[in-house]
Amino acid sequence: MKTRRDFLTQAPLGLLGAMVAGGALAQTGENPAPGTPPPGSPGAFNTAPPAGPKLTTATFVEAEKLAQVSMTEAQRAMAVANWPTSMAALLERRTGPRKVALEEGLAPATTWFPAMGRAHVGPAHDRFAPSTVAASALPAEDEDIAFASVAQLGAWIHARKLTSTRLTKIYLARLKHFDPQLRCVITLCEDHALAQAAQADKEIAAGHYRGPLHGIPWGAKDLLDTAGIATTYGAEPFRHRMPKDDGAVTRKLNEAGAVLVAKLSLGALALNDIWFGGQTMNPWLLKEGASGSSAGPASATAAGLVAFAIGSETQGSIISPCMRCGTTGLRPTYGRVPRTGAMTLCWTMDKLGPIARSVEDTLLVLNAIRGTDPGDSASVPAHLDYDAATPIKGLKVGYFPGWMKEAPATDLDRAALDQLRALGLVPTEVSLPDWPYDDLNVLLFAEAAAAFEELTLSGAADQMRVQTPDGWPNLFRESRFLSAVDFVQADRLRRKVAKEMERVMGEVDLLLVPSLRDEMMVISNMTGQPSLTLCTGFVEVDQVRSDWAPDPSHPLPKLAKPHRVPYGITLIGRLFEEGTLGRVGRALEAKVAVAGERPPGF
Repeated sequence: MKTRRDFLTQAPLGLLGAMVAGGALAQTGENPAPGTPPPGSPGAFNTAPPAGPKLTTATFVEAEKLAQVSMTEAQRAMAVANWPTSMAALLERRTGPRKVALEEGLAPATTWFPAMGRAHVGPAHDRFAPSTVAASALPAEDEDIAFASVAQLGAWIHARKLTSTRLTKIYLARLKHFDPQLRCVITLCEDHALAQAAQADKEIAAGHYRGPLHGIPWGAKDLLDTAGIATTYGAEPFRHRMPKDDGAVTRKLNEAGAVLVAKLSLGALALNDIWFGGQTMNPWLLKEGASGSSAGPASATAAGLVAFAIGSETQGSIISPCMRCGTTGLRPTYGRVPRTGAMTLCWTMDKLGPIARSVEDTLLVLNAIRGTDPGDSASVPAHLDYDAATPIKGLKVGYFPGWMKEAPATDLDRAALDQLRALGLVPTEVSLPDWPYDDLNVLLFAEAAAAFEELTLSGAADQMRVQTPDGWPNLFRESRFLSAVDFVQADRLRRKVAKEMERVMGEVDLLLVPSLRDEMMVISNMTGQPSLTLCTGFVEVDQVRSDWAPDPSHPLPKLAKPHRVPYGITLIGRLFEEGTLGRVGRALEAKVAVAGERPPGF
């Protein structure tokens, strides 16, 4: 006797409706239609109403080339007959007739937790003890005030040597003056900023001091929601987007008393440095882009247009612009900072973090924005342990010997290892398997394409300025053809890689890596490790640099003479141990003594 699955697989499609009707008749005692399975028969695959386009075996011949699988002609014929009732129906959520909208902010049911089930990861308690900064005499020049550290600005404000209103006006004036050169501002928040500054001054005068960020002006990468202030994602289809509520980080900085002066540029939808207003430029070399995607935050901070900024990173978007612009960027552990009300590119990789002009400033900001939020299921209540006075002598700093000998490493990377040794750290060789880590980008591309599905399918992505092969519009379209099976296999590889990083980080306290080493950029963002990027010196370049794939028809312009630009290294930490990165980074920053250098002309 045939099973119901056998029957349904072989039954003519025209009988499917009759079978359903027959089931209803059986319940009323009437005779069932011929071929109707008896009551209590289980469901089966390949029984849905037919859907999708007409297929031929030639369709699968071409599809096999993308998926890199092989079928016989008989297997292709079976797939042609089976697809409309088995696989195409799985797309009904998107194609209808029963479409289901997936609202912005709705995360997948599966959440990535870097701790991989371990109950206790990171510090066992909270401790935040930054260095003490004296309220020294206020400089005579506004420029010198603008380039002061967040800690110094906070000391002046707390001592009432400087008001938030005066400081805010200094930054607003600089934003207006220098933005035509840098194109780093999407929305100037002048009225909003002056109102927040006035409120801060009123509170401080009344003895209500909220902490080191009270009255400090900052800039937000324009993917952070701000109530009543446009949040555009830097992309043409969203340039008039007006959120009703503040995002979690915006709200936390409001609670800390910080003053939002500008929504800063990002490469459209968080890729590179070109947005609907143009290209954001590097203040150290105005002929080249600032790199991305946190282009505006890095450019504005480097030029002294804000005290600090909030950037984001999915894969390099804090590290790369900080390298280019000479700023300090802290990429927190995945889950450390809530992302509610921030643009989603990749649910399991997106991270929000501070960009500043000194290491300790990034810790001051991190302490204000960390924590959990109901809107972000990946956010965790991890402790932060940072004590500036705790010695670093004896800490093991891991490095990859091969990486330090070849590009993109430079003499400055090798010098940083020697400088850490001189500070009392113990350089320790480490290694990782030679695996195809770029395979993990299946996860990034698939999640990003899902996050912007409607933009792609509606054709609105065609409005975006950059339509290159390596731009998001094309990558979103191509990602529709990625294999779901390969996605799962990449996710399994991710866990395997995370276990390897757990082993490596069990051998050392932190890693020193060339900032732009591709493998570590992918690995550390996939495993969720925190990173700290800081300027340690300068190099000379003879042509402008770009984030985009080389285009032989449009070669990058050469410079008339070599140009001096910043160069930085990156420290990678154990999960939730940003405090260790801060202590080591602060010591290295003091030793190399270049953090105070300013881009000429700003």
